[in-house]
Parts: sequence; structure tokens; C-alpha cells
Amino acid sequence: MPTAEIITIGTEILLGEIVDTNTRHIALTLRDLGVDIYRTTTIGDNTERIALAISEAMQRAEIIITTGGLGPTVDDPTREAVARAVGVATEYREELWEQVVERISRYGRHPSENQKRQAVVPQGAIAIRNPVGTAPAFIVEFTSARRTGTALEAEQIKGAIISLPGVPNEMEHILHESVIPYLQNKYSLRHIIKVRVLHCAGLGEGTIDEKIGDLERLS
Repeated sequence: MPTAEIITIGTEILLGEIVDTNTRHIALTLRDLGVDIYRTTTIGDNTERIALAISEAMQRAEIIITTGGLGPTVDDPTREAVARAVGVATEYREELWEQVVERISRYGRHPSENQKRQAVVPQGAIAIRNPVGTAPAFIVEFTSARRTGTALEAEQIKGAIISLPGVPNEMEHILHESVIPYLQNKYSLRHIIKVRVLHCAGLGEGTIDEKIGDLERLS
């Protein structure tokens, strides 16, 4: 069973200005695929902090999904942060720019120069078309070392950093149409994690714990 981490990016989320619905949607989707969620994190629009969070996640998880920070403005740093985390430069791709131009032209507008940032991805990234918005998503595959015990014991992780737009309807479309098929193929996902909710009445939390504590300790 692969392990995943979700990193939500955006100062507006960090400061409580908007509610993060992306993490919940991604977590529920991965759960239904049998993926173990190790950690979720929210980070502001800071390249260094995002890169550090991704680097740390690479030592724990095979699947790292980021949302947000793929827009055209200077406070959209995800592309640079992912590139820094994996130790590569970023590169401009003309085919991605053509997608951006085509998308914007549907509304009778011409793209501004700063929107070319959306055609930049980390070197070697797998680009994912965004049919709903203007920001292409991308996948960066990596190999990292995960400690299994002492500092001298480690195992190799072959994983993927998947960067999705922060706009919920864009994120959800790309997640289900492109990312889930990729994960199913890469990790041969054939399991699910089932959740059952038991409603109790008339008993306190401590009493219930005495009755089902052995179940809670199952791993």
C-alpha cells in the first residue's frame, strides 16, 4: 500500500481567508484507492518553505500531491519549489503556452505576458493538460531514500510529485481524469480502505474506549 502526503499551498488558506476543500476531496479519493495518507500540510506562498516541505515528504511518501501556486502571478511559486526540491531547473515549453493561449482565446481575450509562467515546469516533468482552466498540471517522478530504522538503514522510494491547480473544479477534473489513472498504473492500485461509522448513545467516551480499545490498537 503506497503512502501519500497532501500539501495545500496558498497564503489565503494559511490565514483562514478561504476554506481548504481540496485536501478533503483528495484524501477521500486516495482512501478509496487504498492509499495510506501519512500527512497533510498547508503552506503559504513561499518558495523555500514549499521546497522544504516537499523534500521532507519525499523521505516518507511515494505520492506527494500539491494544490495551488500554479497561476501566472509572482506569488505562484509551486513550479520553482518543486524544481528546487528535486534539484533541477525549470524549463519553458512552447506546447504548454499554446494550450494556455488556446484556453484564454475561448473567452475572446489575449493572454498577458506574465501568463507565460504557466508554461514553465520543472525539467523532465510530465505535463498534464488542464481542459478546465489555464494552468497546466505536472508530475515529477523521483527516487529518494527513506529511513527504516537507524540512520544507516534506508530503502529507496520511487515516487511522484503531482502538482495540481488550486481552483477546486480544475483540481478535481484533473485528479479524476488524469492523475488517478496514472496512479493506478504506476502503483497497481487494487485495494480500498473501508470506513465504518458507529453511532453510540448513552455511553461516555471513556466507557466506549474500554469496550473497543483492542480494536483501536489494531494496525
